[in-house]
Amino acid sequence: MSLSSSTIVYKGMFLAYQVGAYYKDLADPRFESAVALVHQRFSTNTFPSWKLAHPYRMVAHNGEINTLRSNVNWMAARQASVSSPLFGEHISKLWPISYEGQSDTACFDNALEFLTRGGYSLAHAMMMLIPEAWAGNQSMSKERKAFYEYHAALMEPWDGPAAVCFTDGKQIGATLDRNGLRPARYLVTDDDRVILASEAGTLPVPEESIIKKWRLQPGKMLLLDMEKGQIISDEELKTELATRHPYGKWLDRTQLILEDLKPVEPRALRRDVSLLDRQQAFGYTTEDTKILMSPMATTGQEAVGSMGTDTPISAMSDKSKLLYTYFKQNFAQVTNPPIDPIREELVMSLVSFIGPRPNILDHEGMANAKRLEVRQPILTNGDLEKIRSIGHTEDRFDTKTLDFTYDIERGAEGMPEMLDRLCERAEAAVKGGYNIIVLSDRQIGPDRIAIPALLATAAVHHHLIRKGLRTSVGLVVESGEPREIHHFCLLAGYAPKRSTPISPSTR
Repeated sequence: MSLSSSTIVYKGMFLAYQVGAYYKDLADPRFESAVALVHQRFSTNTFPSWKLAHPYRMVAHNGEINTLRSNVNWMAARQASVSSPLFGEHISKLWPISYEGQSDTACFDNALEFLTRGGYSLAHAMMMLIPEAWAGNQSMSKERKAFYEYHAALMEPWDGPAAVCFTDGKQIGATLDRNGLRPARYLVTDDDRVILASEAGTLPVPEESIIKKWRLQPGKMLLLDMEKGQIISDEELKTELATRHPYGKWLDRTQLILEDLKPVEPRALRRDVSLLDRQQAFGYTTEDTKILMSPMATTGQEAVGSMGTDTPISAMSDKSKLLYTYFKQNFAQVTNPPIDPIREELVMSLVSFIGPRPNILDHEGMANAKRLEVRQPILTNGDLEKIRSIGHTEDRFDTKTLDFTYDIERGAEGMPEMLDRLCERAEAAVKGGYNIIVLSDRQIGPDRIAIPALLATAAVHHHLIRKGLRTSVGLVVESGEPREIHHFCLLAGYAPKRSTPISPSTR
């Protein structure tokens, strides 16, 4: 049950037909409601448990949130920078918004409730959390595209596949994620009922009473306003929200696009270190250069190989392995086909944002926060030098490069101390006013060894979260170590996505 004055939540671990028998008030003719949100969960590959029972306070969800780890990490990171007069000094009592052990739907429900209680309308919050595909949509109005681009730097998308129904008791609606990989069909009857379900024919409705039948399309939203007594279409709803503020003008005033900045000559590498020495220092093998990197250089694609591998897992191998190999992919409960951002550019975007993240509940202050946008997260040497030099302008960005190599005489035993020192330097840089940190191993050579890039990135990221400083700074990694897609994904995931472009510039 819930303590809300607008909704009552019923949960139970029983079959669907047993709900009415257990909760007697549902069968009482005096019990009336304008809305009903029902979810039946089938435990296909998890054992039934109370913590997985739907619906939650505001949502019922069909599908998975495949970006959950990143979403939860960023909700934790922004805690130190969030404030609102609606919560006042008691806002700390809300933390954590999402935490380990909750289901993906519960974490999403918490984030939605946090945004709506923080001043966003229900539909506005849903558009922030599950945006439709906008970057490659040529037919979308410039006002709506500006709305999504503006909010992309404020809230990372909670990517599905997901069909989500939501309500606050006054409005009820549903939305489909941008890929549209979950079904949602609805009908409207002549006695003012709207029925939406994951399958057609869920409830028996006489055909002659149906005045409209349709389905939710990818990225679209259906909203019913009980107070106004009307159905608000996707077009009407999003046009009203997109034109409520001059998002396009705000972007023109505050946003810089890295690729549009003037070219800057990249700095030179150390002259006393050969290419072969660098490759050996970073653990490159003949297999890496011939089988992995040569096809990538000639075709622009990762080489296709066998699905299986006969090499021992790194934790049980007596060979020296890169740190990346100790991490394996986390599969969703239902495995989905891989999506290519080039082939699927209509529904995918590689746009990233570098720099501090503003207070997500400060609706006015966000309009003046400077933003640095990059069109894709892998940077060239020239792109990286633009970031380094951007601090010499009046664009409110100031960049600090932190070297994560150290004297070879310290050996492996000196790495923990060097990691601590790196974290302290990062903390001091943020407190000193720098809002972009470049973590670099460019100085590697016969006299200096590098901390693994993944370890350095993760250590700085989590240290800044613990100190409440992570949303005050953007991280950029400059390293010659990562060369596989898996490596880049781990680097992006550990400082999480949309904030950590990587420059493979020391190769």
